[in-house]
Amino acid sequence: MVTAAAIDDSSLQLTFVLFLTVVVITLFTALLTAPQRDEISEFYLGNRAMSPLRNGLAMCGDYLSAATLLGSTGLVALTGYDGLMYLGGTTVAWMMVLLLIAEPLHRTGKFTLGDTVALRLPRQQRPVRVALAVCILAITTLYLVAQLVGSVALLTQFTGVPSGTTRTLCVVVIGTFVILYASLGGMPGATVIQIIKAVMLIVGVLFTAGWVLHRFDWNPNALLERAAERSGTGVTFLEPGLRYGGTVSNKLDFLSLELAIVLGLAALPHVLMRLLAPRSSSVLRSSVLWAIGLVGAVCFGAGILGLGATALLGRDTILDTDRTGNASVLLLAHELGGSVLTALLTCLAYLTLLAVAVGLTLAAASSLAHDLYSEVIRKGRASETEELTVARLSGAVIGILGMLLALVAWGANTATLAFLAFAIAASAILPTIIYTLFWRRFSAKGALLSLYGGLLCSVLLAVFSPVVSSAPASFYPEADFAWFPLQNPGIVSIPVGFLLGWLGTVLDKGPAEEAGTHEEFEVRMLVGADD
Repeated sequence: MVTAAAIDDSSLQLTFVLFLTVVVITLFTALLTAPQRDEISEFYLGNRAMSPLRNGLAMCGDYLSAATLLGSTGLVALTGYDGLMYLGGTTVAWMMVLLLIAEPLHRTGKFTLGDTVALRLPRQQRPVRVALAVCILAITTLYLVAQLVGSVALLTQFTGVPSGTTRTLCVVVIGTFVILYASLGGMPGATVIQIIKAVMLIVGVLFTAGWVLHRFDWNPNALLERAAERSGTGVTFLEPGLRYGGTVSNKLDFLSLELAIVLGLAALPHVLMRLLAPRSSSVLRSSVLWAIGLVGAVCFGAGILGLGATALLGRDTILDTDRTGNASVLLLAHELGGSVLTALLTCLAYLTLLAVAVGLTLAAASSLAHDLYSEVIRKGRASETEELTVARLSGAVIGILGMLLALVAWGANTATLAFLAFAIAASAILPTIIYTLFWRRFSAKGALLSLYGGLLCSVLLAVFSPVVSSAPASFYPEADFAWFPLQNPGIVSIPVGFLLGWLGTVLDKGPAEEAGTHEEFEVRMLVGADD
């Protein structure tokens, strides 16, 4: 936790003006493009006639959070090679989406993942929809709280540890904007801010990365040598193991984190919802390819920024300012371009937080309104107007819940919350997706065991890990009940989720689904209705 201001007040004032300007423009545009009719398809999926590039920008904007701009850059600045490996995992994760999930899910889905499962398990769809809604709510709430807590952490770089009133004001302002975008704008409104944010993020990161390389005469070797020299660790900075090396526990922690990132992306609710938005599978395929390229470009730029921060500022300077390294990109911006560049990147970080939070809120509201209310409570008899009203109200409720939890957990490590959300997605939702799409025998009991079991396993292991107790950075550093040694539970909870899905199906002695259900589902998955 930063205890003193890292950046001057003039940058904060300019950031406020820039952020408010961008928000006003994007909010006005989002409201203009918001659904004008009571049609749930428009609210959930938006304008399905967008080009692959625009869809790819929206996917990129939905996924890349402030953790990429601040946390990942800081990780590279402090740990060198290990941080670069982490960024590589982020790009690889999109290959998993393209090769395994995107097209089959698009062809069998309608508005939510629950629709795909219902098409595959029509007789027992309601309890599975409830379980999906519970898991989606847990994932999106954790990730949403991470974004809102991140807004306070970002403010801390300018003001030092903020007062209770300042924290509350920061969270409430960001949370209110999130509710407005998600509840009023729906998917069209969310798409506007995602595309604008993605364009700004790509341009901002690559421009600053180019500035860093220019300082070293466009010689990457000179940048690497200078970063190693000023890291205080010499060539070790450019070798694996600085953070995730040494003990077996550290190496397993890195493997667990990479598994959660690579596999969790394919099951994040707001990413899955975005995969349903393109009109055809061919457009989706091109869109995901664009997303892979754009995400890869941002991660490449973030790696250069991290190395540049160490090379130009020194690792000790970064650590003295912020032990987490999150301030490294802002310190680098101040070194390169003074208050103006610092304000631009800070505004970009806030916009990134806001955009990701909007996507999460919309995904949670859609699941609650469509899966839980319309299909389970109203048993498919709710009118479109009724379901749309519930979706808008759900967005407001989720936003308020996220604000309250963020105020309670404002000192939590945002990366830890986000990575736990990835682990839950990979442990609970991913096995259900994989088995639903590719296993003929998969049953509702297997889905329920996988969803609830993966969720409970992830949460329990996190509770009894150093994240909660026994370490200086824990929620309760004075307590000691951490019998699970790893920071991320993915290496255990992901296999458990798959095992429970298999075990529940094998032991299921209930009536099988109607004859031909899987065959019809398989034809739909392979051929689709739009190709």
